[in-house]
Amino acid sequence: MFWPNVSMALAALKLNRFRSALTMLGIVIGVAAVIAMVAIGSGATDRIQQQIASMGSNLLVVTSGSQNTGGLRTGSGFAVTLTSDDAQAIAHECPAVSLVAPLSRGGAQLVYANNNWGTSVMGTTPDYFPLRELEIASGRAFTDQDVDAAAKVVVLGKTVADNLFGGVDPVGQIIRIKSAPFTVIGTIAPKGQSPTGQDQDDVVIVPLTSAKKKILGATLANAGSVQSILVQAASHEATITAETQIRDLLHQRHRIQPAQDDDFTVRNLEELFSAQESSARVMSTLLAAIASVSLFVGGIGIMNIMMVSVTERTREIGIRKAIGARMNDIMTQFLVEAVTLSAAGGIVGIIVGITASLLISHFAGWSTEIGPGVIALSFFFAGMVGVFFGYYPARRAASLDPITSLRYE
Repeated sequence: MFWPNVSMALAALKLNRFRSALTMLGIVIGVAAVIAMVAIGSGATDRIQQQIASMGSNLLVVTSGSQNTGGLRTGSGFAVTLTSDDAQAIAHECPAVSLVAPLSRGGAQLVYANNNWGTSVMGTTPDYFPLRELEIASGRAFTDQDVDAAAKVVVLGKTVADNLFGGVDPVGQIIRIKSAPFTVIGTIAPKGQSPTGQDQDDVVIVPLTSAKKKILGATLANAGSVQSILVQAASHEATITAETQIRDLLHQRHRIQPAQDDDFTVRNLEELFSAQESSARVMSTLLAAIASVSLFVGGIGIMNIMMVSVTERTREIGIRKAIGARMNDIMTQFLVEAVTLSAAGGIVGIIVGITASLLISHFAGWSTEIGPGVIALSFFFAGMVGVFFGYYPARRAASLDPITSLRYE
């Protein structure tokens, strides 16, 4: 009985094709808008997840805090309070920690032949590469022996390598960082932008000792100081434990009393990134909710056109009842018409929504992600709109008095 009703519904809709097309337009726009908005939101969430993964996993950043000198409190990070010895102590005395890399960073101008490029110089240790999940594209990373010897070797990010060398392999070439010659021993595979929008490939990495002696400079008073310490917890579950262990250890090493402020700060990057990811998901849900208003408007259009259809076909309804059609038969006929109208709009809306998402991704450069789940859900809700808004007109048609309907002109 279902397919004959569908055939009758399609035949009835074909009689007023233009009117049916206009009625479907609201459903088409609603479904397309939902798919496009969810695709944009999902793409943004996926992009953030990729950026988070590019930073490394289970990361903690220890930075210098403020100091109180003669009643004068310096701002966070203004005073250098961390040392390489702190980094070694964290690595050896904190069981929840797997990798530790002290960092000293500054800007410098790089020169090769007639090319030059201003970039960030990162002084660190070999553990920085696995900690940040950096892959060596060519050459090699520096070793602990290079750090101990303050070797003048450098690993280039892709942006720096492209601007200094173009398409030429830079491994083995000598560049000048400020006034010091450094030998390029490797290049890093592209990492893209960080969650904060910084180009992670616009950097050069050198041994920590070389950076302090040859590039960044260090006085005898703070020869062992570092700007920050990057730490990787042994697992995601161990991140909070590692944070606690680091705080307790630095309290002991820096002789910080209970009433004193910490002269360091421990930041859990997982919490920051999770907040950004949650914000993207909330935005995606909000966009989908706004777009779904179009579905509601389309449903009102279906109800309106079905009410008109009931009025126009009052005599037909009377004839069908006179020859034995039951209320359920009449109700099913009009309800199937409403659902067919809505489902057809849903199919067209899915096509339009997918096309719009691809065009947005191509021309606007936004990342979009279309999952089968959102397509199925959009089609389901389009059908439900037809049932919900088609029920009242169908019930009204079924409840018409056959005698009155036959006299209707």
